[in-house]
Amino acid sequence: MTISTLPPNPMSPQIPITNDPNRHPIPKQRKPPYYPASISLLSKCKSLKQLQQIHATIIKSQLHKDTPTLTKLIHFCSLNPSTTMDYARHLFDQIPQPDVVLFNSLARGYSRTHTPIRAVSLFANMLSSGIFPDDYTFPSLLKACATAKALEEGKQIHCLAAKLGLHRNIYVHPTLVNMYAECGDVQAARQLFDQMDQPCVVSYNAMIMAYARSSLPNEALALFRELQASDLKPTDVTMLSVLSSCALLGALELGKWMHEYIKKHGFDVYVKVNTALIDMYSKCGSLEDAVCVFEKMGCRDTQAWSAMIVAYAIHGHGNRAISLFEEMKWAGIRPDEITFLGVLYACSHTGLVDEGRQYFNSMRNHYGINPGIKHYGCIVDLLSRAGLLDEACKFIESLPIKPTPILWRTLLSACGVHGNLELGKHVIDRIFELEDSHGGDYVILSNMCAANGRWKDVDYIRRLMKDRGVVKVPGCSSIEVSNVVHEFFSGDGTHPQSVELHRMLDELVKQLKLVGYVPDTSLVFHPDMTEEVKEVSLRYHSEKLAIAFGLINSPPGTTIRVVKNLRVCGDCHSAAKLISMIFNRQIILRDLHRFHHFKDGSCSCGEFW
Repeated sequence: MTISTLPPNPMSPQIPITNDPNRHPIPKQRKPPYYPASISLLSKCKSLKQLQQIHATIIKSQLHKDTPTLTKLIHFCSLNPSTTMDYARHLFDQIPQPDVVLFNSLARGYSRTHTPIRAVSLFANMLSSGIFPDDYTFPSLLKACATAKALEEGKQIHCLAAKLGLHRNIYVHPTLVNMYAECGDVQAARQLFDQMDQPCVVSYNAMIMAYARSSLPNEALALFRELQASDLKPTDVTMLSVLSSCALLGALELGKWMHEYIKKHGFDVYVKVNTALIDMYSKCGSLEDAVCVFEKMGCRDTQAWSAMIVAYAIHGHGNRAISLFEEMKWAGIRPDEITFLGVLYACSHTGLVDEGRQYFNSMRNHYGINPGIKHYGCIVDLLSRAGLLDEACKFIESLPIKPTPILWRTLLSACGVHGNLELGKHVIDRIFELEDSHGGDYVILSNMCAANGRWKDVDYIRRLMKDRGVVKVPGCSSIEVSNVVHEFFSGDGTHPQSVELHRMLDELVKQLKLVGYVPDTSLVFHPDMTEEVKEVSLRYHSEKLAIAFGLINSPPGTTIRVVKNLRVCGDCHSAAKLISMIFNRQIILRDLHRFHHFKDGSCSCGEFW
């Protein structure tokens, strides 16, 4: 959408920002001698039907063309926009010469609906009508652009605000930061933020949230510390973004500190903050703390129940997740899309194929919820993990929407696990029709070809990656010790304790072999490598380096928590089980898909991962 130009001479110093009655003469409205009693009932109005009854009374009172009366009705609609904005527009169109206040009120209402971009269309009409915006116009428009993720329209409005000298206004500037943040342009948001002489807490919240959503948790936490050092007080919105950042880092100790901060400052009364705590504890590997927060909540909404269901699911407790879902229904809480994601995920990672199909069908049949792309992905994952690869392929091809690369990628990963090269080739053709820049796709196909001894195909795939500039994402594992997060890459020699870690792993492998560990060198696809070299390659995987760091730098008996950016390696999975037994340590490893709880030589996944 392109916003039309301003009325004539917008930069002229003689033209005020607000309406000039000499330029835009508006006939004086005769103030009615009285307002009907129904006007006072607006504050108690709760439905469109009641609003229409009040309007009918106004018509009977001969005030249906009175601008102040219609303005009151429109203002009420803008504050309660869920069902009344079409009615508000109907009233607005009856006013022959609406002023900027009316435009602002209607734009504010549109910005709160599921069609916020209509506020921008209204603004274009406003400009073409010769009415100048004021400092209350832009916040509503920018909020609408933020909600609609309409970055281009937001940039045009930004330019217009700058031309009128309003971009540094105390109301406009924070909403500009928020608009760029919500639209994903973190760099522009930060640039505007840094231009503020005294950033307000709203601007801090917008920037912290933008960093968290852009997977930049360290930047978000640094800004939170800056906010703490200022005279401003964080809000419950601040807590949501900071907890999200802790979850991204898997930083449990930092998350626990934040929990104490939340309790100390009274933020634990907010349902959304408690829900964020459940999510944070879950993603940091402490299911027990997540359960504790959930059980202490005095009030639980759909999001809180859903967060706990998802927590059980990703930690491998599929049956508990499903039991909680049934308890949620008995409590009279209606599930939503996120709830079903958790339930389907639980079925997928527990091998409950029939139950997963039933829950998927009940979404639309019993609750009127149309499945989204993530729900379809759960079903593909459910079928793929169970080895029903052909059924999963047919499911994708029969979808009512165009499949995404992620759907096909889920199936491709399963083809790699189950060794189905022929179907894998078909799937990767479908992926390359949509996207050919994801390094993981090439790696999976290359590994499948190598497992089948097709080394010419392996060489071809590697040349293809090089020609297309595709880079393999390196495996990276992190561990938090003493409130410091340490990162390791496979074969890493840059960490200050690298020599000690390598020596530790050399000795550790010897101990593991005494209790039955056999390095799975079939996972190393290099024909020119000797078995000994392959073993060394496996020994220094990022997961093992992080676990070894935890063994060296944490007290005996304490839990080791590791976060990996990719799927955990099968050899590392076998080694972690034995390490947990030898050292009497619980190891909680969060990979790209789920949590693995290693204890006493076994894993919570039950080998179904």
